[in-house]
Amino acid sequence: MRNSPWLVASYALIILIGVLVALPNVIPQSTLDRLPSWLPHSRVSLGLDLRGGSHLVLEVDRADLINERVQSLLQDARRVLRDKNINTSAIRRSGDTITVALRDPAQRDAAVTELQTLANPVGLGTTVGGSDLSITTPSDNTISIAQTEAGINSHISAAVDQSLEIIRQRVDQVGVAEPTIQRVGSDRVLVQLPGEQDPSRLRQLLGSTAKMSFHLLGQQGESGVTMLADEEGNQYPVLDRVELSGDRLTDARAAFDQQTNEPVVNFRFDSAGANRFAQITQQNVGRPFAIVLDNKVLSAPVIRTPITGGSGQISGGFTVEEANTLAALLRAGALPAKLTVIEERTVGADLGSDAIEMGIFTGLIGFGLVVAFMLFLYGTWGILANVALFINVILTFAGLTLIGSTLTLPGIAGIVLGIGLAVDANVLINERIKEETRKGRSAFAAIDAGFKRAYSTIVDSNVTSLIATVLLFWFGSGPVRGFAVTMGLGIMISMFTAVSIVRVVMIFIAARRKLKKIDIKPLLPIKLVPDGTHIHFMKGRFVGIGVSAFLSIASIILFITPGLNYGVDFRGGIQLEVTTQNQTDLAAFRSGLDELGLGEVALQEFGGNNRVLVRVERQPGGEQAQTQAVEKLKAEVVKIDSTAKVERTEVVGPKVSGELATAGVLAVVFASLAMLVYIWARFEWPFAVGAIATLVLDVTKTIGFFALTGLDFNLTAIAALLTLVGYSVNDKVVVYDRMRENMRLYKKMPLRELIDLSINETLARSLYTSATAFLAMLPMAIWGGSAVESFAIPMVFGIVVAASSSVFIAAPILLFLGDWRTRRKAQQAQAAGETAIEDGERAKQA
Repeated sequence: MRNSPWLVASYALIILIGVLVALPNVIPQSTLDRLPSWLPHSRVSLGLDLRGGSHLVLEVDRADLINERVQSLLQDARRVLRDKNINTSAIRRSGDTITVALRDPAQRDAAVTELQTLANPVGLGTTVGGSDLSITTPSDNTISIAQTEAGINSHISAAVDQSLEIIRQRVDQVGVAEPTIQRVGSDRVLVQLPGEQDPSRLRQLLGSTAKMSFHLLGQQGESGVTMLADEEGNQYPVLDRVELSGDRLTDARAAFDQQTNEPVVNFRFDSAGANRFAQITQQNVGRPFAIVLDNKVLSAPVIRTPITGGSGQISGGFTVEEANTLAALLRAGALPAKLTVIEERTVGADLGSDAIEMGIFTGLIGFGLVVAFMLFLYGTWGILANVALFINVILTFAGLTLIGSTLTLPGIAGIVLGIGLAVDANVLINERIKEETRKGRSAFAAIDAGFKRAYSTIVDSNVTSLIATVLLFWFGSGPVRGFAVTMGLGIMISMFTAVSIVRVVMIFIAARRKLKKIDIKPLLPIKLVPDGTHIHFMKGRFVGIGVSAFLSIASIILFITPGLNYGVDFRGGIQLEVTTQNQTDLAAFRSGLDELGLGEVALQEFGGNNRVLVRVERQPGGEQAQTQAVEKLKAEVVKIDSTAKVERTEVVGPKVSGELATAGVLAVVFASLAMLVYIWARFEWPFAVGAIATLVLDVTKTIGFFALTGLDFNLTAIAALLTLVGYSVNDKVVVYDRMRENMRLYKKMPLRELIDLSINETLARSLYTSATAFLAMLPMAIWGGSAVESFAIPMVFGIVVAASSSVFIAAPILLFLGDWRTRRKAQQAQAAGETAIEDGERAKQA
């Protein structure tokens, strides 16, 4: 029981490094700039929900990409066969397949050979093999060309890679600082832009393909003519043949027309483009010349005189912002495929700063309540637990800084909850040491036995919490992943601070003061759970299970009707968070927004009588329809109340909402199965069955709570459910661990008495840990605001449910299973005995 100097030095070094790494997060930037360069300067980056900004997820339009490739193949097939003098009667497109009909079947092999030159190899695993085209011969004079699945996936992957760079250039063109642009999965791009952003402009900037081309006009009804419209709906008969492609542009700048003073875009071609432009304008003086961007006519001026300077001008009644955006799109170049905005979330900077203040405020209050509670429980020894808790918070911020994690508002909630859960190990250790002291052990013996016996329980309870956290990170996205990271870090660091550091300090204090025994007592002569408590919990097992079953059945009924208030994450659509200076006139808002013709509009007051959530179903007509709907909603909101301000905007497509819902359900199911396997492996199957049955009842009650209160059931709600899964099993594991220990000590004690004894021995720990988690989350549940209410409020409810279910549900189920197994073994033994007697009698008769 002596501290190794090397061990102490190692711990001190870890804490010192942690303090230095975390320090930049709490000192002003001006002071940070004056610190020596060898000291850490990095800070935890704040998520968009804390600093404001826009988050968009764009997906490559698979159908559009396939269509583009088929159209290109159609033209290329005609060209290569024509160049090799292979006669065809028809080359036509049928769906996504191209069919080539040959005049002479003898030319079939030569035609296949030439068409194979259009194919590109695609990677299969680590080697290159296969082709992006499947060329078959259904008959002697027919050839079919189709894209392979591997080829389509390869083109999509290449399109995403190319799109990343073009999007980065577009964002740079408009001067957004510190953007985050990264690939997500095989066909998506994530774009996060901090600061005040106009969502409609972002959609135009990032979602527009920006394929620009120049066409002559023909006559409506002619072959090779397509009718295209401009912004005002005017129709133009545009020849399909591209006279000049926009990839010949070298520059594009917004300017003002010298005559009309209207915003325009001036452009310039490269040398080849300039020559072609001069040739076109010389040969077509007096004819209209359409400038087309993404199948929309920007302008169609009449060529008055030949333009030989290699430059031109686009005018179309632009605003200054539209002219700047168009110029940025043209300078950055065209995207290789159409990108669809499938998810958009915008948070105002004011709301972000409010979230930071509220997160810090509620976090400090929660920390203070936990500190005060530990002092009340353990007096001066509680100071040591609080020091370890403070170090835990510092090292958590240091860890977030080192791994470059982004701190979100749910992440702050994770730190706050971690504060409540981190003292779990301290409570277990202190309660164990108190037990050993009551048995008459000396100071060092009590410390040694207390830490050894508490260690396996601490590991088991933390592993169950980590399982839920890992699955939350695996299936979660965005801010919810931030919560999982902070929770996971906090849990792992608490193993170091609450066990290793506290052990070293306790040994040091005991040796320095030459203590004969460790006397851990409360600050005031009040014991919440008196020593030697012996409550006959199992006598009330039928009442406990009956009440739980009734509440769970009621919760299922509430889940069916009226059902959950699904957030925009799970049902898709548009959601605006609106604040008004005075009390919101819901009737006026409902009347005004209903008249917009956007379908069902739902209003929900939250967090005060001047805050309202506006929910609208997803609009038919693609991404442009969503943008127009958002703009209509914003304009109408300000029209109804001039003081109204839209603080947050969310637009989620049906594909994303479906994926999020599926991921949420899978996360909860897999977490439950993982707990089942772990407890089965660490204990026995009755323990696992009891824990999972109780877990199901806890989860159903929490879902019933969501239905009853009308809280948003969204991604943070799934985070709450998964955290409760881990917390619920965590609480059961502590009781189970004591039962297993007592089964070894009291082999002949009836199971009912043994369970009562184990519950009474762990009652203080269960109540104290639940109380610390409850106190940590309570301020956030009361004052945290809309962004975390779907997490904090259910967590407060769930903590109470999980603590009571450990005693009144899990233990009785274990008792029933244990009694059933005992009776079954007795019956099997009796049957075996009777069989042996019968065998003996037959032997005598023989």
